[in-house]
Amino acid sequence: MTEALSKSLRHSAAARWISLAIVSFSMLCGYYVADVASPLKPLLEQQLKWTSAEYGFFTGAYAWFNVAMFMLIIGGILLDKLGARLTGILACILMVAGCTLKWWAVTTHVLDGGMFFGTKTQVWVAALGYAVFGVGIEIVGVTATKVIARWFKGYEIALAMGLQVGTARIGTSLAVGLGGPIAEKFHQSIGAPILVGVVLLSFGLVAYIIYCAMDRRLDETEGLMEGPSEEDAFRLSDIADILRIRGFWYVTILCALFYSGVFPFIKYAPDLMVQKFGVRENLAGSIPSILPIAAIPLTWFFGWYYDKKGKGATLMVLGSLLLVAVHFVFAVPFLNSWVVALVATIFLGFAFALVPSAMWPSIPRFIPHRQLGTAYGLIFWTQNLLALWVVPYLIGWVLDKYCIVGTRVSQAGTSPAYNYGLPMAIFTVLGVLAVVFGLLLKAEDKAKGFGLELPSRG
Repeated sequence: MTEALSKSLRHSAAARWISLAIVSFSMLCGYYVADVASPLKPLLEQQLKWTSAEYGFFTGAYAWFNVAMFMLIIGGILLDKLGARLTGILACILMVAGCTLKWWAVTTHVLDGGMFFGTKTQVWVAALGYAVFGVGIEIVGVTATKVIARWFKGYEIALAMGLQVGTARIGTSLAVGLGGPIAEKFHQSIGAPILVGVVLLSFGLVAYIIYCAMDRRLDETEGLMEGPSEEDAFRLSDIADILRIRGFWYVTILCALFYSGVFPFIKYAPDLMVQKFGVRENLAGSIPSILPIAAIPLTWFFGWYYDKKGKGATLMVLGSLLLVAVHFVFAVPFLNSWVVALVATIFLGFAFALVPSAMWPSIPRFIPHRQLGTAYGLIFWTQNLLALWVVPYLIGWVLDKYCIVGTRVSQAGTSPAYNYGLPMAIFTVLGVLAVVFGLLLKAEDKAKGFGLELPSRG
């Protein structure tokens, strides 16, 4: 076995980084689709007559199956039982199918005029497609994280995870920045940017199939079969072992609170730019698109810093503090210059880099590798519940209930005018709670010796 390990494919730097690049590309394609509806909110209101509550219902659908049917937890268990190849391919297929259904829902006239439980049938079908897509991309995310933990164990694991997260966020930047211009190029077509997503996801599926060939070769060089060995096999009792770790709960809650202040914000940010900062609708995604762009190099840097210097828990606390400061600035009524929005978004990019670059590589420090898929699945499930289901719908409901201050008129039609002060205050409170759990994690690390403040151990 020692001789096999000495020849392991993961000891090849080129093989490690190529595998990372392929998996990251599949995630980039998924992130594009996850956020492509964000700059389309005004068009959805003007052309399809969606309300903010219906938009929030649609965006929250991303987490329906992940949360209500525990698909993320099931996906994590399947990953530990079946391996990354089969799990990842099935998840990529779900992404393509879900995005295709969403595209059909917003482009067909078959659903016109239909209502179901007081909500447009079109919204329901688009939401169903988004929910199927959500299962796929979240399981791909769990799979990618475990893939990196396997390939980079003993090497630059925090940097690799930072690179994966940063590269994936290029997809978010493309969606938020180009979704509006693509729609405008095709005569204000809501379907065009989503169709681009279907094409990208198809390429992402092909890329992941290529990765599977490398993963099989890695198994051969380490003398392994597709699944885990008998002594490392996942057991259902391991879930209880994971849940007994207090530090795991602190990381999980911190993750859910922090991302509740970022992902739902991205969904509404282009509309915020129009409503508060006076940015033109076709350029509304330009400033929010800077958020992931700013985060990309910083995520790489902070991942490298964590590998070399440590301070993982401290980085998470600092990132949460920045989240509080940025949303407080967005909540102040008289700070309505686009320059303020630009600077605040850049600093939010810092926060968006600090927390994930330290959080994801911290999990393997106190969770065994055979349990990682399930542990990440539990974390992603909690994140989906709060950040991708409850909070997006809450913000849409609050906007419709308390924040309509008039009517906006544009070339594409009329839509409500909103005051975003209350939603930004909600995001600020979520950030404060994230700081609290970051401090609790830091104290628990000091008491239990997880090593979150130490450099990566090779």
